[in-house]
Amino acid sequence: MREVRNMVVDPAEGGVRLDRWFRRRWPHLTQGQLHKLIRSGQVRIDGARAKPDARLEGGETVRVPPLPDAPAKGDSRKSVELHPRDVAYVKGLVIYEDEEVLVLNKPSGLAVQGGTKTNNHVDRLLGAWGDGLDRPRLVHRLDRDTSGVLVLGKTPSAAAKLAGAFARRKAQKTYWALVMGNPRPTEGVMELPLVKRGVGDREMIVPAEKGDKDADPAETEFVTISRAGPRAAWMALRPHTGRTHQLRAHMKAMGHPILGDPKYGDEASAQLSGLLKLQLHARRLTLPHPSSGMLILEAPLSPEMKAGFARFGFDEHEADPEPFGRKRR
Repeated sequence: MREVRNMVVDPAEGGVRLDRWFRRRWPHLTQGQLHKLIRSGQVRIDGARAKPDARLEGGETVRVPPLPDAPAKGDSRKSVELHPRDVAYVKGLVIYEDEEVLVLNKPSGLAVQGGTKTNNHVDRLLGAWGDGLDRPRLVHRLDRDTSGVLVLGKTPSAAAKLAGAFARRKAQKTYWALVMGNPRPTEGVMELPLVKRGVGDREMIVPAEKGDKDADPAETEFVTISRAGPRAAWMALRPHTGRTHQLRAHMKAMGHPILGDPKYGDEASAQLSGLLKLQLHARRLTLPHPSSGMLILEAPLSPEMKAGFARFGFDEHEADPEPFGRKRR
């Protein structure tokens, strides 16, 4: 794209970060290219400079500068030369694939994208499908230690449509979590705005104070699937918004932190967790296919979640695949 465009943000995309808004429309942009355009002031919101993590509300006008072209199909340049064992590894994570969509069962401990001291991540491994327009594109994220369904678009058009489904809340996510204690009520919707704050020597997502201008609305639907006496509960969680660490922060705020969570747990949950890793799994995702019909995707339990289920005596086959199907919908 070689001209400047001014685009009005769809109200349905309210709450989306500026950098993600761009990536949904132009998936070929690298994070480095995009951040350079934003930092240099070439991208503006209602005429004002902005930061990559600025939240759009809907109705603003975004200045879109000339953008780099997408690599030509068949471009022989390779950004990453993967070892055959890496190719075999990532291909082994596939739970669904067609010409437009790729779905992985992301393991716990594998980051979705690279960062400081993070050399191995899903984005690097996508080179197993090729580069340029052959390279699948991320359309949503999972925390490093959360396992489960991760969807990617295999073409720019498919990626844009899939990302749009997330932005318009057409994607229904069901997470499984093991938490400390027995939440009361056993089902409901938690509406609690969240904000990023420095806590001690690290940043955390915490409940926002009333009137906090930095707060992001956050809403999570929850239902108890089973209980292990008074000690722990197996929960189904459905985020209606997509805030960073939303489920972990909301369960902590309820007084029932997710087990195995070193960041949002407390002394009691740490003692109950023992050696368990984070007990949070993106179990099921339903969303429109880019061409036609609906995708209904399920990820088998990770070894980390299987350890938690075994410890507390839960049987994954007892769960209703759609525990929210007859509730509030």
